[in-house]
Amino acid sequence: MGGGKVNLSVRIGKLTLQNPVMVASGTFGYGVEYSQLLDLNQLGAVVVKGIRLGSVRGNSTPRTVEVASGLINAIGLQGPGVDGFTNKYWPFLKELKVPTIINIWGTTVEEYAEVARRFDALGGVGALELNVSCPNIKEGGAQFGTDCKLLSQVVTACRKATDLPLITKMSPNVVSIAPYAKAAEDAGSDALAVTNSYPAMAIDIETRRPKLANVTGGLTGPCIKPIAIKLVWEAAQAVKIPIIGMGGIQNAADAIEFMMAGAAAVAVGTANFYEPQTALQVIAGIREYMQKRRLTDSRQIVGSVLTGK
Repeated sequence: MGGGKVNLSVRIGKLTLQNPVMVASGTFGYGVEYSQLLDLNQLGAVVVKGIRLGSVRGNSTPRTVEVASGLINAIGLQGPGVDGFTNKYWPFLKELKVPTIINIWGTTVEEYAEVARRFDALGGVGALELNVSCPNIKEGGAQFGTDCKLLSQVVTACRKATDLPLITKMSPNVVSIAPYAKAAEDAGSDALAVTNSYPAMAIDIETRRPKLANVTGGLTGPCIKPIAIKLVWEAAQAVKIPIIGMGGIQNAADAIEFMMAGAAAVAVGTANFYEPQTALQVIAGIREYMQKRRLTDSRQIVGSVLTGK
C-alpha cells in the first residue's frame, strides 16, 4: 500500500481548487448554514444557491418530497437577489480560504449578463455558475438550457460581462448533451457542470393530490447517478474544457466513477441534507484510493474508463 503524497488540485479556467470536491448549488444554502457542521476550508469550493438580480420568494410549500433513493424538490429558486446576498452572506464567504462559486440565473439574456457584471465588480468571487437548466420555474430557466441558440447567447453575454471563470450548468433534458456542451464551450464557458435535476412528480394515493404544491419538481439523489454518469461521459467526449460531475454522489466510489467517466471535479448535492460531512469523506476517500494505487495526480483518474474491447 502506498502512502505517498497526492496532488488533488484542479484548474477551472484561471481558478485553482485545492481538491476536486465541491458542493452542489441549492443543497448548501450560502455556506454559513453548514459552517458549524464541517470545516468549509477543506472543500474545493463552496457553491451557493442561485441568485438573480432581485429577490425571489420561491414556490408554496410543501416544496420537497422523499422518493425511493432520491428527493424531488420545487423550491422555485428562492433567494435574496444580488444586493441581499452581497449584504447578508458575502461578508462571511469572502473570509473563507476556499473560493466561492456563485450560481446565477435570470429570465432574460440581459438579466444573466447584468448579474454577472455585478458579481464581477464585487471582487473576490471565485467563479460564476450559469444555471440554464433548472426545471422548476415557470419563466426562463428550462428553455435556456434546451435551446442551443439561447444557451450560446446566455454564455456569450456573460462572457462579455465578466472575466470570472464561467461554469455552465447543463440541462439533462435534451436528446443528446453533446451539441449543448459544445455550444457552451464555443461561447466561452470555462467548464461545464453536469447535471441538474430531472423533472419528476409524486402523488399521494389517499388524497389523490400531488405531494408538491408546485405539482412537479426536480429529482435528485442516488437514483439519478447512472444517468448523470452517462451524460458526463458523453459531454467529456464532445468538449476539451473541464467537467464538474454531479448527481447522487454519496461516497468516494461514486465520485471516482464520475471522474473515470471524464469529470475533472465533482459536486456533492442531496447527500448534504442527510450527512453534511459527505464532501469531506469523499475528499479523504479519493486520496486513499490514489495512495493505494500509487497514483500521484487526480488527473490520472479523469477519463480513465476503458470502453474498448
